[in-house]
Amino acid sequence: MAKQEFRQGPNGPYPITPRKGGGAKLFVGAVAVVSVVGVGSAAGLGGAGIEAGTVAEALPGNVSGDVVDSLPGRSLKTRTSEARKSAERGRKRETFGRFKLKQLKQAVRHETECLTAATGRVRDYLARHRCTALDRALYAIGDGHGNAAAISVVRVGFPKKSDATGCEKVEEVQGSGDLKPLGAAALGLAGFSFSGHHYDSRIDKRTLVIAEAETVAGHLDVGTLDALAEVSVWFPRL
Repeated sequence: MAKQEFRQGPNGPYPITPRKGGGAKLFVGAVAVVSVVGVGSAAGLGGAGIEAGTVAEALPGNVSGDVVDSLPGRSLKTRTSEARKSAERGRKRETFGRFKLKQLKQAVRHETECLTAATGRVRDYLARHRCTALDRALYAIGDGHGNAAAISVVRVGFPKKSDATGCEKVEEVQGSGDLKPLGAAALGLAGFSFSGHHYDSRIDKRTLVIAEAETVAGHLDVGTLDALAEVSVWFPRL
């Protein structure tokens, strides 16, 4: 039996478990952003390695305690199911509200060139299979009591569905390279990266959609982070 590996996260070490492609992945990247939209009074995004005081200052809208639980007493399974329905309709605030969370800020970038956002064998694949569009979004969400997470959604369009499917097969394998999410600098603060531990992907016609979630302040349980990635992959293109 293989030895259990651990990774240091914002809430301490956690076990690395294989995902669909066989392992956790590490996404690190920070790029310029075309549009940054604030929701509420949040000013930016912090993450692992950033002092708690700095995070609190960067996310002032996350200490107001004004988040309403839209599904009181419901199980995580029910919350996830209802959140997916909201996500498919493009209702982000409603989606996050299913988990008693609120959107604090978002950043979006639309591009037509994909190679500069890719690494490793994923980049090699994109060099052979032309992409038609690259859309990257980053959301900061919180519970109103100082606990916060970041969610990345990356959409890569291709001329054919088979190209999107092939890219997914390459991208989900550990060590194959990445399609990099927007970095935390897009929301005002550096020092945070995605671990790839809370991840989901799907094929939307001729588009590969990838979603990740990660704690940036306080604590969100593993199940909720996994569920956030699972439902966010259903957001339509912004």
